[in-house]
Amino acid sequence: MNLIMKTLLQHTFIVILTVSTAFFIFFTSLARNSDQTKPNIIIIFTDDQGYGDLASYGNTELNTPHTDRMAEEGMRFTDFYVAAGVCTPSRAALLTGSYPKRVGLAHRVLFPYSDTGLNTDEITIADMLKDKGYATAIIGKWHLGHHTPFLPTRQGFDYYFGIPYSNDMAHLNYQIADDFLVGPLPLFRNEHVIETDPDQRFLTSRFTEEAVNFITTHKDEPFFVYLPHVMPHVPIASSYHFTGKSEYGLYGDTIEEIDWSVGRILDHVENLGLDDNTIVIFTSDNGAQVWEGEGGWVWTPDRIGRPTRGEITYQHGSNGPLRGAKNSTWEGGMRVPFIIRWPGQIPAGSVSNELTTAMDLFPTIARIVGAELPDDRIIDGHDIWPILSGETNAQSPYEAFYYYRDDRLQAVRSGKWKLHIYRPGEGRTQILYDLEADIGETTDVSEQNPDVVNRLEELAEKAREDMGDDVTGHEGNNLRPIGTLK
Repeated sequence: MNLIMKTLLQHTFIVILTVSTAFFIFFTSLARNSDQTKPNIIIIFTDDQGYGDLASYGNTELNTPHTDRMAEEGMRFTDFYVAAGVCTPSRAALLTGSYPKRVGLAHRVLFPYSDTGLNTDEITIADMLKDKGYATAIIGKWHLGHHTPFLPTRQGFDYYFGIPYSNDMAHLNYQIADDFLVGPLPLFRNEHVIETDPDQRFLTSRFTEEAVNFITTHKDEPFFVYLPHVMPHVPIASSYHFTGKSEYGLYGDTIEEIDWSVGRILDHVENLGLDDNTIVIFTSDNGAQVWEGEGGWVWTPDRIGRPTRGEITYQHGSNGPLRGAKNSTWEGGMRVPFIIRWPGQIPAGSVSNELTTAMDLFPTIARIVGAELPDDRIIDGHDIWPILSGETNAQSPYEAFYYYRDDRLQAVRSGKWKLHIYRPGEGRTQILYDLEADIGETTDVSEQNPDVVNRLEELAEKAREDMGDDVTGHEGNNLRPIGTLK
């Protein structure tokens, strides 16, 4: 074989090898990123962040460019609700798709002395996705039971890194529990405590980097990351990189660090080439705590690392135009920001005014990944994919949405109407608001709309029969048991 022919064959081989390698990389990448039946799912769930705590929801004092970007590239909801105004019941509803009253976790929140938790017979979003081949992780605050049988690793999560309850539940003496003395705040990795009293100034960044690492490790398979941040629940804290950066004091610093976290995750997903096949959701577990006057509970650790109270201005959140705050059934307690982004699937820059709830995530995600909903229990949430996909004339699937505080039914919404039927200290009442015309719940229009009042009272009676109501003594016909230590 002459030299020219040999050289030609060598060049031909190199070209074929190069083209083959390029096609292999291309099709491997395509296979990884184009299976829209198994998109990656990331739920970022903040703690006590209010309806008015984002620029995309009207705040003019906070700099939140990354959640703004999500709104510009996805869908923002104006009438999105969690199922309770406090931590534990809200989280139970999100993960199970059911009212917290139905799953036995409506009453207040779990404490370090609690011996109950989310029943392991419940099916969570993580359980459902794990069965579909997803790698699943929770990184952040759990608050659905701190005893081993109730930990996330027993509820469908492959990996857990975070704290088991609220960040203020340490070194406190709860008189209600026979002077139960709470010890240091534990930080878990899976089922083991790896640290106590972690410096809370760095929890947002630590959780973010754990999430980034999990995504990197599982980039070649479908993954579900549930990132329930600790902040801005009191004692609020931000890292050195954000302290003093906001025009709204430490609370603003904390919110802007959470926004940085969103950007860090969005950028990482994009850099890995997973952007078009990843659903990212941002929302909060309930409305903001609003302090009376100035000041709040901030992270100023004493010599052994415990949080102490400090009087600093602007340490409370904003619920924007909404009345009320955390731990209430006014709109400010349960209507929260909700932004969802999935490039090419959810219309960019869109806004939905339809009534939707955190309970809808379970059935909607099930539809997206092709999972069957359990048929042996009631799932209260609805598949809202028609709304998310921008389907023309898609409407809220809710005939009624029920506002429970603890085990008491306090209000019901249907369409634009909201009827308060019980206010603490006021007994049973009938106060009707038109939320389209009066988002701040300022003007009672019950006398002008008796038919509406009667219709919503009938809907409330359905809820009492179904799930119970301590105000009226209804026990409820369709309740599932809370998890208890055996």
